[in-house]
Amino acid sequence: MEAVLYWLARAVVLLVQALPLQAVARLGRFGGLVSFWCDRRHRRVAQANLALCFGAEKSRAEVRALARENFRRIGETFACAIKTAGLKPEQLRHCLELVGWDRLPRAVPGSNPPSRIIAVGHFGNFELYAHIGHFVRDYQFATTYRALRQPSLSRLLQSLRAQSGCLYFERRQEGAELKAALNQQRMVLGFLADQHAGRRGVRLPFFGHDCTCSVAPAVFALRYGCPLHVAICYRTALARWRIELSDEIPTHQDGQRRSVADLTRDINRAFETAIRRDPANWFWVHNRWKPARREA
Repeated sequence: MEAVLYWLARAVVLLVQALPLQAVARLGRFGGLVSFWCDRRHRRVAQANLALCFGAEKSRAEVRALARENFRRIGETFACAIKTAGLKPEQLRHCLELVGWDRLPRAVPGSNPPSRIIAVGHFGNFELYAHIGHFVRDYQFATTYRALRQPSLSRLLQSLRAQSGCLYFERRQEGAELKAALNQQRMVLGFLADQHAGRRGVRLPFFGHDCTCSVAPAVFALRYGCPLHVAICYRTALARWRIELSDEIPTHQDGQRRSVADLTRDINRAFETAIRRDPANWFWVHNRWKPARREA
């Protein structure tokens, strides 16, 4: 069965990468709409999440319309992620804009800028975070991932991602390699930090409701003395994106280290602001607000 899935996935990749980007985006949006009508479970999750966060300010019809557009966006994202994985930097320039990345100090003779920790989330075409290194050449970009259960599919996915030049560390198996890389200078390490984190996380409010949040960005920033930022990928038009880097989040106050919880609250606030700016741009189909009793 795995072999069948592998060859099917490979055929889809070849087909998608052969099509123009705009056509891929439209096909993805259509697929997302079909999923909205067919995938009852995730449709309910998305609508429940949106009602939890926006129910006091939006009608049921508006919440449903947002969920429908969110499914279209997710379809567009996944289809375009396959296409953009194979684009060259000069092609990416036509569909990707970077804002705020000049905040990272340039490397000049005699200087060695410290590594940076970036908290990112499932916003827009989030796979494009890995391609920023094509344009911010003073730093080596890196991130973590979790391998799929099917080894052949996992290798196919990583072969697509490898074209970005970003380093990928399997979070369960390559922790030592990640730590060794962070001890070097001029690395930008991104952590997806917007989903349920289980028992390893900390419960904090997000949109006014407690949920378990990833502490990885805060922990790594404090442990390795790295500046901490948030980056958001916004969809600006069909198959067009802008990735914005925030100001640095202070890790110390009055000479003292801030707590992991405080730093994570700042990250949550940045994520919440980004979601309010474009509610359909986030991954609402994830069960973000699991009750505490289900985390044991």
